[in-house]
Amino acid sequence: CPITMFWKFDLNTTSHVDKLLDKEDVTLEELMDEDDVLQECKAQNRRLLDFLCQQHCMEQLVTLITHEPPLDMDEKVRFKYPNTACELLTSDVPQINDKLGGDETLLNILYDFLDHEPPLNPLLASFFSKTIGNLIARKTEQVIAFLRKKDKFISLVLKHIDTSAMMDLLLRLISCVEPAALRHDVLNWLNEAKIIQRLVELIHSSQDEDRQSNASQTLCDIIRLSRDQSTQLQDVPEPDPLLTALESQECVEQLLRNMFDGEQTENCIVNGTQVLLTLLETRRSGVEGLMDSYTQGFERSYTVNSSILHGIEPRLKDFHQLLLSPPKRSAILTTIGVLEEPLGNARLHGSRLIAALLHTNTPSINQELCRLSTMDLLLDLFFKYTWNNFLHFQVELSIAAILSHSVQEGKPTPSEQESKEEAPSGNAAKAEPPANTPENLMVTHLFQKCCLVQRILDAWEANDKIQAEGGMRRGNMGHLTRIANAVVHNMEKGPMQAQISDFIKELPEDCRGRWESFVEETLTETNRRNTVDLVSTHHLHSSSEDEDIESAFPNELTLQQAFSEYQIQQMTANFVDQFGFNDEEFADQDDNINAPFDRIAEINFNIDADDDS
Repeated sequence: CPITMFWKFDLNTTSHVDKLLDKEDVTLEELMDEDDVLQECKAQNRRLLDFLCQQHCMEQLVTLITHEPPLDMDEKVRFKYPNTACELLTSDVPQINDKLGGDETLLNILYDFLDHEPPLNPLLASFFSKTIGNLIARKTEQVIAFLRKKDKFISLVLKHIDTSAMMDLLLRLISCVEPAALRHDVLNWLNEAKIIQRLVELIHSSQDEDRQSNASQTLCDIIRLSRDQSTQLQDVPEPDPLLTALESQECVEQLLRNMFDGEQTENCIVNGTQVLLTLLETRRSGVEGLMDSYTQGFERSYTVNSSILHGIEPRLKDFHQLLLSPPKRSAILTTIGVLEEPLGNARLHGSRLIAALLHTNTPSINQELCRLSTMDLLLDLFFKYTWNNFLHFQVELSIAAILSHSVQEGKPTPSEQESKEEAPSGNAAKAEPPANTPENLMVTHLFQKCCLVQRILDAWEANDKIQAEGGMRRGNMGHLTRIANAVVHNMEKGPMQAQISDFIKELPEDCRGRWESFVEETLTETNRRNTVDLVSTHHLHSSSEDEDIESAFPNELTLQQAFSEYQIQQMTANFVDQFGFNDEEFADQDDNINAPFDRIAEINFNIDADDDS
């Protein structure tokens, strides 16, 4: 009968953990050998928690996660107990949290892990960081009070910053402390310990690469976390002291001194530039922000502090020199042959910084870039490194910024901005910018000094000749097409329409004729070939059509910049030199400014198909 069957299976069985706890001499190791010990712990098995929270058991658990297991153990099981111990200590059970967070003896055993000589075991360091991080979130006041009494805490964390877990621990201190008043106390404590300045000091050619890289990543994460929290918490009484320190002119100047004064290394320049790029961010970048970037277009979440620009401006000459003469690199084998003088990660990051600075549209910086002819140099590199699409995209971003300058026309220089902020807001009068503003000067520089139109025509004709002779299509032709489309669009209906049209009219007659023929025939045909619908995407117009459509540059480049930054973060330094795209393989789909393959967020892959098909 059904009742007999039910009792036959005995659904009220006692767990193996409870059976073990019936033994008088049960050991912690015996319990940790049970597969369901963690499940029973999270289910708050009272007998198990009482056993685990005994002083000797807690000390044993903390010791397991902070001391190397014996070397003579089988490697497959060597870290089994430390891993289980960490899972038990961070199971977020109140009884365990209370015991660990409220017992200074246990906290001291845990803290003593920082006294170990570097390098730390990365696995044990992750157990340590996870355990401390859980306590910071759950027993905040007790743990913060304990750490603040340790004079060497910050120094020891920085000593081990080459271990990623220490970077995570710092970020937990900054982001996981509640309530807001206590968080602000923690930030002031870290600021008084000069955590920002000490992290900047680690980005130096004298430090090993892991320390520099993790220090740079920590600073970048602090900037993003602080800005995000300042926008989310509207009732913050005071500014974030760590962000204030990072955005200060003194901090930027110190970082640049580390990068350029004395020995210059690619690693130091790249890591320092990454911090500067994060300071110049006006939105969250990265793949996780792609959809936000797409929906917001060019809407800016943050304002670039003028002190950052003040700090960078005198050093533009150093970035220009970097593009001219980077740290030496040996020849490398690429997909298209041996590259005797690779572009290098340092120059790629230099080009990223120039693009970011141009998007701030700061007149004094624009003037200095014109004086140095940095844009001319970037175009030289664009045409020299025909297979480095990472570089091509940054040059395209720079040109897009210059052509859209009048969107922010009349923006003051950093010094003018400060004087305006000091004046009463009621007296501010909106004056029309003079005809020859610094923003206009950058456009003039692009068309007259850099000879953008002539370069486009010459490069296109050279590529046609190579292909006519049976050669390979150049790898920068897709981006060159997009740049040409940008010029045409802005000449027809862009913010600098009148000025660009004047430059075209002032071209020598033969050059103007070549350009008009190129636009009417070659570029139009290229756009026609590349304007296709992909799956269910909406129709995309070529730039030669007369309908009044918005420029594809701001929205599209926002998406591409986010994706490009993500790619660069995931790749080794050599990858940006070793790998290049052959546009022929993609049947010219990359050529058009409106090419659907470039619209990352608009591609719809909802295809109904059978598994067999």
